Amino acid sequence: MTTIAVLPIKRFDDAKQRLGDALRPGTRRALAEAMLTDVLTALRRAKRVDAVVVVTSEHAADALARAHDATTIRDPEEPGHNPAAREGVRWAIEQGARRAILVPGDCPALDPTEVDDLLLALPHEEKRVTIVPDRHGSGTNALVLCPPDAIEPSFGPGSRSRHVGLAHRAGAECRIAEPPSLALDIDTIEDLAVLRAALESRTGGAAHTRGLLARLGRR
Repeated sequence: MTTIAVLPIKRFDDAKQRLGDALRPGTRRALAEAMLTDVLTALRRAKRVDAVVVVTSEHAADALARAHDATTIRDPEEPGHNPAAREGVRWAIEQGARRAILVPGDCPALDPTEVDDLLLALPHEEKRVTIVPDRHGSGTNALVLCPPDAIEPSFGPGSRSRHVGLAHRAGAECRIAEPPSLALDIDTIEDLAVLRAALESRTGGAAHTRGLLARLGRR
């Protein structure tokens, strides 16, 4: 195996708490499930991704991953996105991966072609880190690490500059990439509105999330 995608996924009941004022718990859970399904579908279609590992303690996420030919491993005992990301990277290294791409489960518009282009620009033989910022420019939505342990993932507020610093200290070439479909992560109602507009402007992709948003629009 050469390139493994790592998806840390929290429990669906705990997902998207910042949408709590607008969406009921059951709807938030359904949204998290639909988005993960679309991300897994896109990664399975990406030609340069050899395998996908989902790190989660959510039984429904485990079932979805297996249905999309992905491997699942249990969340580490230490809670949080970064411990889960590190666990996924460790698994990728154990499988002999030479690159890891860390992707969020809430970017349902993910375009397989953009994933392939992102990986094509990162040769295997060089120590490199590619950072994909969120649409606000300060966070990190995705990381491509070559080799997988080039740096330790450190997601969260201000993570773009933090990842740049980690790459420089590790002696890795650092690159910023902005594939549009990876900028559309969903945390707030504003993010959801941006996603709706983006999906309305294109055809194909994000079938499950599109269906859920259409049902919500009819209410």
